[in-house]
Amino acid sequence: MSNETFSRREFLRNTSAVAATAAVSFPSILHAQAKQPFKAAILGCGGRGRGAGGNFLEAAKIVGVDAEIVALADIFPDPVDKAVKQFKLPPEKCFTGFDAYKKALEVPGVNYAIIATPPGFRPAFFKACIEAGKHVFMEKPVAVDGPGCRIMYAAGQLAQQKGLKVAAGTQRRHQAGYIETIKRIQDGAIGDIVTLRAYWVNGGPIWHRGDKGQSDLEKQIANWYHYIWLCGDHICEQHVHNIDVCNWIMNDHPVKAWGQGSRQQLDDPRFGGPKSGEIWDNFDVEFEYANGVRMFSYCGQIKRKWSSVSEAVHGTKGTSNPSGTIKADGKEWKSTLRLESNNPYVQEHVALMKAILNNTELNETKNVTDSTLTAIMGREAAYSGSAVEWDAILNSKFCYGPELVYEDPSKMTWGPFRTLKPPMPSMHDILKDPPVIASV
Repeated sequence: MSNETFSRREFLRNTSAVAATAAVSFPSILHAQAKQPFKAAILGCGGRGRGAGGNFLEAAKIVGVDAEIVALADIFPDPVDKAVKQFKLPPEKCFTGFDAYKKALEVPGVNYAIIATPPGFRPAFFKACIEAGKHVFMEKPVAVDGPGCRIMYAAGQLAQQKGLKVAAGTQRRHQAGYIETIKRIQDGAIGDIVTLRAYWVNGGPIWHRGDKGQSDLEKQIANWYHYIWLCGDHICEQHVHNIDVCNWIMNDHPVKAWGQGSRQQLDDPRFGGPKSGEIWDNFDVEFEYANGVRMFSYCGQIKRKWSSVSEAVHGTKGTSNPSGTIKADGKEWKSTLRLESNNPYVQEHVALMKAILNNTELNETKNVTDSTLTAIMGREAAYSGSAVEWDAILNSKFCYGPELVYEDPSKMTWGPFRTLKPPMPSMHDILKDPPVIASV
């Protein structure tokens, strides 16, 4: 990737240009695709992958199209075995190992990819899907560091150029209450936005699968939620939903963040600790948008009596819970919008299928990557104790995982492996002299 600043303005300008090219260059291809049944490959057959496969089939019934799962891929055999029982695929269309995703994409007829791998693998997998000409549904977050986000932005532009449709697992954008309420907020229902807040505060420690496997690499991938290069920490993997809502309301991303956090209960014997892994279990971060509006973000995975998973926005004329209510001028409004599906996990696929069939605009790559990078910026601010700016983290060469995760994950092996582990170096040092962190 280029080391020059990848600016927001540059992205929008390039995206507009390739969109115009796509409209001229690819209409016959899109028309042919619209007549074909949807044939999906699931890349990552864990619980979310199998769930997304079921959502895909349910969405097809709502849209009224033929659809089937025709290929399965996962690094490990156990998730594939479970998916085989669910989707009834023959062995020759089921693949395991680091190169499984490539084999699945080569199965004849595949035109729809479902990416549900650990987040650290998603940039390379998304790039491969777009290069192979597949429409994509991908889970969030879509990266764990700046280099991964740059891959996502570039692949998103390529998808636009090819006329491919992309939906992401930020399902609140496909949930009726949020859609109707946020439109009203953006139309001025609560006046000018003053401040926002985002919570994902759960009532217990993050689930931990234990150390299963023969090598360090195998143990980490099997317990991926607890390693930064694989999950991005829970502020990225989970809290990105709430952050995405705030970015959606603002129609922008923050430009700066500062915050703090810690690793408490994961290392506390009273809660089964110390446990392997390196992620933290709580963050509180303050984000600043370009217009000066602040977003206050709190996420925690520790036992407590109080918990909340929610967002709120305050304006000069009123307030809103963007999931469906607005209070302004002494009145309360509640959303009544209904969509084809009451399940936003299904509605994501409904929207993607309809965009493919009708050749309408749908490319959520930039939105989900912006929200992913927002979470990364907040995480690094907390890790380092420094204020972190958007352009600095986007253009950083600092990478948490092995180089091959981005270069060519199909070439990875179970051989010697090392990755960055806390204590974290200062982000100022990282950005000034980016180290080579890991190799396979």
